[in-house]
Amino acid sequence: MDSHHFFMNALAFLAAAIVAVPLFKRLGLGSVLGYLAAGALLGPWSLRLVDDADSIRSFSEIGVVLLMFVIGLELLPRRLWEMRAQVFGLGAAQVFGTGLLIAAVALALGLRGPGALVIGLGLALSSTAFAMQALAERNQLAAPHGRSAFAILLFQDLAVIPLLAVLPLFGGSSTTLVSDASAPTAWIAVAKGVASVVAVVLGGRFLLRPIFRLVASARSPEALTATALGVVVGSALLMEAVGLSMAFGAFLAGVLLADSEYRHEIEADIEPFKGLLLGLFFMSVGMSVNFTLVARHPVLVVGLAVGLAALKTAAAYVAARVAGTSRGGARMLALTISQGGEFAFVLFAVAAGQGLLSRDVVDLLVVVVTLSMATTPLVLAIDDRLRDRRKDIGRPEGPAPVVDEAEVLIAGFGRFGQIVGRVLAVRGIAFTALDQDPQHIEFLAKFGSKAHFGDVSRLDLLRAAKAGKARVLVLAIDDVEASIKTVQLAQHNFPNLKILARARNRIHAYRLLELGVEIVNRETFFSSLEMARAVLTGLGLPDSVANETIRIFRDHDEGQMRKAAKHRQDTKKLMEIAAEGRKELQSLFDQDRR
Repeated sequence: MDSHHFFMNALAFLAAAIVAVPLFKRLGLGSVLGYLAAGALLGPWSLRLVDDADSIRSFSEIGVVLLMFVIGLELLPRRLWEMRAQVFGLGAAQVFGTGLLIAAVALALGLRGPGALVIGLGLALSSTAFAMQALAERNQLAAPHGRSAFAILLFQDLAVIPLLAVLPLFGGSSTTLVSDASAPTAWIAVAKGVASVVAVVLGGRFLLRPIFRLVASARSPEALTATALGVVVGSALLMEAVGLSMAFGAFLAGVLLADSEYRHEIEADIEPFKGLLLGLFFMSVGMSVNFTLVARHPVLVVGLAVGLAALKTAAAYVAARVAGTSRGGARMLALTISQGGEFAFVLFAVAAGQGLLSRDVVDLLVVVVTLSMATTPLVLAIDDRLRDRRKDIGRPEGPAPVVDEAEVLIAGFGRFGQIVGRVLAVRGIAFTALDQDPQHIEFLAKFGSKAHFGDVSRLDLLRAAKAGKARVLVLAIDDVEASIKTVQLAQHNFPNLKILARARNRIHAYRLLELGVEIVNRETFFSSLEMARAVLTGLGLPDSVANETIRIFRDHDEGQMRKAAKHRQDTKKLMEIAAEGRKELQSLFDQDRR
């Protein structure tokens, strides 16, 4: 593809997304359906502005990979372990229960045993991209049904390798999933997958933090972004090489970094790439819809797509209810994973190569899976309108939410911020600490203090740190300009977030007060007052006199500072206020002595 053709395609995608996505969101149908419609309009079966859907999809699958990486970043390893019963219990029940039901329907329609079983298990898989995006748009990833949906999708990713490994055992061909001359057994394929997972876990545990620490010390945001992308793509390619899902590899890398100090910075760096490429993936799915086949057999194709979504919804609902999920949660879970998944395309292609399925059947199944993906955002949008969110969906149940949320953000975890953090910790109040010095973060870790790496003057980092759900922001960073920028960003984007700021000096305090920050503490002011109190008592003054002297001085100085803040650009006026303040303070002390 020459550069001119590439840029024309890029312009077509951007223009279609700009028109379709806002339109569909305004109609209440969600951005995913907008991307699908845009892709269908551009694709080879419509306007033919872009004709290479397969290549576009292969490239855009990195969007799904980045989505799973970000989800992994928000899931601490201990919480993943806590979810094991859901993953292997509810996940297995959904896959095998749904798979056997669909296989029975396929047998009734005349397909032979092995082919029917492949169709059943392939269609039992759901689309991670569609399901997780639907949950994210509704802020339901941390809800009980969101956690259950994630557990099922994770089991599906894990189930892919044994499914692919056993296909050659059913077929008459010696074709395998890898290019080796010898046909590996299912056990060898599984062993390779396990070895790769172990390699990623060990490499992530012992190598990732030192690498990120080294790159972060260079203070180059571009290098840190490149490192994060390299880790994601490398993990994904390693998993793909042994037959596992690339999304699973990226998710695993994210989990390994979930409790690292670089988590929020990495998430903020990855987010723009994830959003754009995930949208491109949805558009590529829309492009792949074979409208010729749909026009030739409209009743059959649409009937199969709707039937697949209905059967999967019913099976998932029953499994969720048996697992103890509330009615509303089970309904949302079932609707969210009701579509076919992108890995079904791979399974069916391999099955065709093994002689288990004919090419005509595979073509039909690909269209059915693609159309079923389009039903998910549409059905969820209708459900939103009709049900208006049942109260039992959001009711807390089961283990703690996947996403960490803290009531307090501490921006800057140096000598000032640490004191605040230690007091909060003693009271058992959760907080998220952010600092931009990797050496300082490493030093703190040796003494049991945890801080995340990141520049809090970036809006994307504040969002990644869940500033929208916090109640208080303690602004304790050294850099005056970064402090001011952070206040402006927080006030504009998180109006309900209460800001308490540390000021390096009086001028810094003036600027913070001018922005409307109500609580401003100068970093040396109160410690100086305490020293002054000690001097007075050391000279023999009674404690009551010393305390009253310090109180008068503190209240007067705070009042003077707030008065002067309104005139911080007017040096002459500041001098007048200072002179008046000295006289007023002297008068107060004279009155006190009398």
